[in-house]
Amino acid sequence: MTLLNTINELAKDKPRFDPNSVTPGVIGFLVTFVFIVLIVLLIRDMVRRVRRTQYRAEVNERLDAEEAAQEKSDQA
Repeated sequence: MTLLNTINELAKDKPRFDPNSVTPGVIGFLVTFVFIVLIVLLIRDMVRRVRRTQYRAEVNERLDAEEAAQEKSDQA
């Protein structure tokens, strides 16, 4: 019981803080804003890259289909 009493007494000795004075401040908001901007730019870049890859695959499929059709018509 003495350990719990000691911990309780130590916890009582700590001064309380004002929740209004503990804020991230301007620097915290700026850092958060920069992170959000970077994440949005990263997402846009990834979407662009994925779309580009999908379009290339579609074009390659079309070219392969046209090539196969051309070979069929040449054989006939």
